[in-house]
Amino acid sequence: MLYAILCYHSEAEVNSWTKEQDDAVLARRAVVTDRLAAKGRLGPVARLMPTTAATTVRTGREPFVIDGPFAETKEQLLGFYLVDCDSLDEVIAVAREMLDSGAFEIRPVRTFKPGSAAP
Repeated sequence: MLYAILCYHSEAEVNSWTKEQDDAVLARRAVVTDRLAAKGRLGPVARLMPTTAATTVRTGREPFVIDGPFAETKEQLLGFYLVDCDSLDEVIAVAREMLDSGAFEIRPVRTFKPGSAAP
């Protein structure tokens, strides 16, 4: 089953890291992601641009556009991993191995083909 591991952290804190600190975090995670990739179980991985680059489309009488994210939170969604694991326990183990700060939210992913009636 495909799972998304959503990476939440304080954007201000992550942006304050030195290049060396940031590289160290990514190197620790690469140990896990390299292993998953070697097994063909790692999908797309993305680091999102800062929330200052975000645009939000909200519903109303008519949809409207707002600069930036529209959430008052201490942690922001900063990126994600898409992994193929056999069980929730397995993906939790993967997330625990990669997590060093912040929080990971795990969600099962259901894929679909646009224009197809199949789920």
